[in-house]
Amino acid sequence: MTGLAHYPLLEKIQSPDDLRTLHFDELKPLCDELRAFLIESVAETGGHLGASLGTIELTVASHYVFNTPDDRLVWDVGHQTYPHKILTGRREQMNTMRKKDGLSGFPKRSESPYDTFGVGHSSTSISAALGMATASKLSGSQRKHVAIIGDGAMSGGMAFEALNNVGEWDADLLVILNDNDMSISPNVGGLNKYLTRILSSRFYSSARESGKKVLDIVPPMREFARRAEEHMKGMMTPGTLFEELGLNYYGPVDGHDVNELVQVLQNLKNMDGPRLLHIVTQKGKGYKFAEEDALALHAVTPFDPHTGKKINTSKSSSPTYSQVFGQWLCDIAKADERVIGITPAMREGSGMVEFEKRFPTRYFDVGIAEQHAVTFAAGLACEDKKPVVAIYSTFLQRAYDQLIHDVAIQNLPVLFAIDRAGLVGEDGATHAGSFDYSFLRCIPNMVIMAPADENECRQMLYTGHQYEGPASVRYPRGTGPGVDIQSDMSALPIGKAEVRCHGSHIALLAFGSLVEDAVKMGKELGATVVNMRFVKPLDEALVFELADSHEYFITLEENAIMGGAGSAVSELLRQHQRPIPVHHIGIPDHFIEQGARQEALAMSGLDARGLRTQIEEIVVSHNTNKAPNQRSAH
Repeated sequence: MTGLAHYPLLEKIQSPDDLRTLHFDELKPLCDELRAFLIESVAETGGHLGASLGTIELTVASHYVFNTPDDRLVWDVGHQTYPHKILTGRREQMNTMRKKDGLSGFPKRSESPYDTFGVGHSSTSISAALGMATASKLSGSQRKHVAIIGDGAMSGGMAFEALNNVGEWDADLLVILNDNDMSISPNVGGLNKYLTRILSSRFYSSARESGKKVLDIVPPMREFARRAEEHMKGMMTPGTLFEELGLNYYGPVDGHDVNELVQVLQNLKNMDGPRLLHIVTQKGKGYKFAEEDALALHAVTPFDPHTGKKINTSKSSSPTYSQVFGQWLCDIAKADERVIGITPAMREGSGMVEFEKRFPTRYFDVGIAEQHAVTFAAGLACEDKKPVVAIYSTFLQRAYDQLIHDVAIQNLPVLFAIDRAGLVGEDGATHAGSFDYSFLRCIPNMVIMAPADENECRQMLYTGHQYEGPASVRYPRGTGPGVDIQSDMSALPIGKAEVRCHGSHIALLAFGSLVEDAVKMGKELGATVVNMRFVKPLDEALVFELADSHEYFITLEENAIMGGAGSAVSELLRQHQRPIPVHHIGIPDHFIEQGARQEALAMSGLDARGLRTQIEEIVVSHNTNKAPNQRSAH
């Protein structure tokens, strides 16, 4: 990164070992430098700004107090870990953030020993840290374990499942709840700081444990003392829930007072057992544009740090698929009062902002709770509503059991609008939607649609709305080919494909986002090109017809080859004993790392150049293997 001379304290830190040599009074100036550097860095690369600005002081305090990486810091989601990366030897690589061969936008074990657990999805930190703490206990290790989780991630049921075990197993684990959903409240002042410091002190902890041992002799007195302590704490803190789960609760404290955080963390480090520290922070802290609109600057593209305005490099005027969905949802909700829109904390990303404004009583954001979102939709469908679940492909994976058990088995009319299907780009493998064809098509009753363009997306959404069973429309991130979108809506015949161009010898069977490139290459090859439209059910009649009139098939999809749409074609032909060769092109059998979406496609061989290369190799191989009197030029 440029401009390091402006950060004299930060320059000294190549690892947390260097951080721990600083004087206590130098920590606040360091936080100021780290905040300025972070703004400059993310303005250049884009990324998750707001959450990271909110954890500056927490990150500094945690690495200052704990002996990382031997002591384990486990971060949730990872949106807030840019300061952590900067302090753990990756400052000079921050200009490569989320780029091909650069730093991941999330903690990644292969990237640094300080990234103790790889993340991208929410609500995993407590479970992972509990596993580490249990392993350390079994090995006789004295290292400390800290799970850092945001209030949004705490809305995920998995977090509470883990908390239940933390208390039950009396694990030596500190959970830090980073509450950034509200501004610093008045009670986070001198009195509350004093109470938290006292409650986390060695004297108070020892006195409490000694008292418990004494009162164990007289069980009624112990129960009386426990209830008295709960009621006193309930008057001063919101921690009764966590205490009931078996964790000693401390806080809330000001998460932007680094010196106070250090003192409290030092006290808590010297304690054993399950404990939870509640800190209150502000998203975007210290950068006025992010403070004023934390949502807009949560995840950003490159921007001008002096104005907070993004640098617009997009040349497309076409609506994104998310916008196409958002407009359709408003239109269908106007026409059908049974329509309900559901999102698991993805209102903006899924294009539902306008829907919430226009139909607030029919809009439900369930938080980071994908399992609940799906079963909630199933319940609505049982009562003659038409629920639409807007969800990213990568997050639908988290609700797979509910998809099968609560929706498909009961054949309920729930429509899944699956966004970010295929390769998403900068967020990398944790956010790629590489598997939904594979995991959806094996579910009975499920209809799976793959639009080739924006208008087809709109019509397929309407088709799914009309269908009296579970249906899904999956579409990629960003824009499509840019076709005109018809305001009128008409349902497509279920399971019917569309021949885009007629040819001979070769049939290219393309699904969704790869149709446009398939048409271009098919015309050059003189091949038949089919927009398959439906992954399930397949257009069996057309597949059989083409099998009788062509020498071989090439299937194309932006999904894992294994178990994907092309596999469905091969299975169909094998089942009906149609011995035509089928070649599959799709996402290869490894995780695709971060980079721009076009770079991710190139890494998978699914950009225009990669597709051409693969198709040409298949054509050459097929012609080479043919008998001499059967060969023909393609």
